[in-house]
Amino acid sequence: MENARNSFYLALRNQLTVVNPLRVVVLRGVQRPGILVEENESAVAVALPDVFVLHWTDAHIDEGHALPLARQTCEVNYWTEGTSTNGGLDRGRLLSAMDSELTQLLVNTNTPKQNFALTPPGPMATTVFWCSAQFEPVVTARNRVSRTAKVTVFSYEESAEL
Repeated sequence: MENARNSFYLALRNQLTVVNPLRVVVLRGVQRPGILVEENESAVAVALPDVFVLHWTDAHIDEGHALPLARQTCEVNYWTEGTSTNGGLDRGRLLSAMDSELTQLLVNTNTPKQNFALTPPGPMATTVFWCSAQFEPVVTARNRVSRTAKVTVFSYEESAEL
């Protein structure tokens, strides 16, 4: 399942550079697209505003296929406090912009699966595919607004992964 997760993340990260090249984050002195995988970053990094943070939750494998079909849920968490220029009063508009960006990141509903045990990653025989995001209600806490969107991600587990 790790190759599917990494392939999904890479597809979204690459799409973000097209959809909004200005959504970036600087971590450990390196500027990157503003999308992170929670399990791969420090607690400080995943608490940054105006960044998409991927969090993997439940995972299931259906053995009733020629290749086992893996299903995973990816929660995409993001929040904003708005801009200081506007005293944070634009935070709703900025959250809506992030909603729109996430929808655009997910418009291509599949990507080739890659083997990340290789350097550089190599192609695998199957693809990773996903459904549209299910957006949770907006949460307001003090000066921040946040949202979680859930995406179901599927992939076939190849013999090299079993």
